Amino acid sequence: MVGDDHPVRSADYRRGGDHVTDLGLDAVDQDDEQQLDAAGPADFDAFFAEESATRPRQYLTLYGRSYQLPESLPLLFTLQMERVQNSDSADDVRKMLATLFGCDVLDTWADHGMTDRQLGVVLIYSAANIRTPGSCTMARAAELYAQQEAGKAAAPNRAARRTAAKKKGKKGRSSGGRS
Repeated sequence: MVGDDHPVRSADYRRGGDHVTDLGLDAVDQDDEQQLDAAGPADFDAFFAEESATRPRQYLTLYGRSYQLPESLPLLFTLQMERVQNSDSADDVRKMLATLFGCDVLDTWADHGMTDRQLGVVLIYSAANIRTPGSCTMARAAELYAQQEAGKAAAPNRAARRTAAKKKGKKGRSSGGRS
């Protein structure tokens, strides 16, 4: 039997043999207990619908069309964002954008001549304003995009400097060990 002091596996029981997941009813206020009994099972559909209705939402206009951003970032958007970073498929980008702006926006925006920079600015603006409506201006989103792009360019420059230093015969920093 595994004891409370097992080095790898945590105990399933509290001292005294009670299950860790058991709630002591004495820890719950009487009012809370009565509300829990009266309410029945937790209804997250109703809770999230009510919460969603009270959260402010940001609007944006692009190429003559108005878009209402969701009240929070959809999980599918977050998952697709990860996929898009490792993909060359336009379908992955379409799916990602559809979660925020609706179907076929990639093709519509491309037909209007949107650049990759403009798409990046719209995504930064949208993500920031979904999290906190009114928190990011278009100009600030453009600044953040420029900083992000500059950060991407810094890595090759740093590598090029290191390569140039090696060619000149300079040694890198020591590992800290004495010879």
